[in-house]
Amino acid sequence: MLGQIAFGSVLMVISVLMAALAIWALETAFARNARWLARAPHRPKLALVIVATSLAVLAMVTASVWLWAGAFHLLGVFASFEEAMYFTLVTFTTLGYGDVLMPQDWRILGGLAAANGLLHFGLMTAFMVEALRHVRVRQIEFTEG
Repeated sequence: MLGQIAFGSVLMVISVLMAALAIWALETAFARNARWLARAPHRPKLALVIVATSLAVLAMVTASVWLWAGAFHLLGVFASFEEAMYFTLVTFTTLGYGDVLMPQDWRILGGLAAANGLLHFGLMTAFMVEALRHVRVRQIEFTEG
C-alpha cells in the first residue's frame, strides 16, 4: 500500500511538473508578444489566446494520461497498453465507466490517478481563465492609455 502511494505521488509530481513547464513556456510566449496582443484588433487575438491555451491544456492532459498509462503498462497492471490507456483516460477525467477495473492489488493507484486528473482539470481551468483575463486587461489598459 505505501509503495503504491509513494509511486503514485511520484507520478503526480512528474505530471504537475510537466504541466508547470508547459504553462511556463506559454506564459513566456504571451509575455514576448504582450504588446502585439494588447493592440487592436482585440477579438481575433483573444480567440488566438483561447485556441493556444486550449491546445496547451489538451497537450498537458494528454502527456499526463500517457505518463500514467505507461506506468500501468510497465507495471503489468493491464493486459495491453490500449487497456491501460483507456482506463487512465476514463479515470483521469473522472468519467469512471467501470467497464475496465484495476486489479485489487493496484486499486490505490487508480484513486491517485483520479486525484491527479481532478487536480489537472482545476489547474488547467484556472490557467485558461488567467491567460484570457491577463490579455484582456492588457488590451483595455492599452486602449485607455
